[in-house]
Amino acid sequence: MRVLVAGGAGYIGSHTCKALARAGHQPIV
Repeated sequence: MRVLVAGGAGYIGSHTCKALARAGHQPIV
């Protein structure tokens, strides 16, 4: 699933992107 992460370049957003990618999702920043 593609997931839009608003603020993905910040501290919390970057960790959220990594967790989503590990779970098999496609994070979009």
